Amino acid sequence: MKIRSATPDDVALIHSFIQKKSEFDRHIGAFSGVLQVSEARIRRNLFGDLPFSYVLFAECSGRAIGFALYGFRYSSFVGRPSLWLDDLYVDAAMRSQGAGAALLAQLAQIARDNDCTHLAWNADARNTRGLAFYRRFGADVTEQHGHRCFLRWVPWPVAEHVDEANG
Repeated sequence: MKIRSATPDDVALIHSFIQKKSEFDRHIGAFSGVLQVSEARIRRNLFGDLPFSYVLFAECSGRAIGFALYGFRYSSFVGRPSLWLDDLYVDAAMRSQGAGAALLAQLAQIARDNDCTHLAWNADARNTRGLAFYRRFGADVTEQHGHRCFLRWVPWPVAEHVDEANG
């Protein structure tokens, strides 16, 4: 299993994973809208002068089998960023083989390297397999509104992440 960052050459691949993720969400009843993303929007918003999000791919035998789309948020009160995971998807035939775990581990390292306070995302309550997966990593559901669960994960010891200036 290899995890790599997306490049501009991956725009069509990113688009295909977003389409697969939307179909998964549609199947469980979590998405009923019209997918509005295009390859041009992906290129502009992920690979332009100011990237709004980033993508990681999980690859097995040189083939992308999963992806994570994430970005950063900043808390003015805390004075530090957090990492927001927008999408995590692994092809159905490749689930339970470590790709999701490898993507989460890489996201945790990125968050740690960028002095993030935590990782956050949301998931649909009907995605019971996904929620069980996240809980195995130690993610907590902090809120639930209808089917929407809000998750938070701090994958490092809290004491390890104390700001030196505040002690």
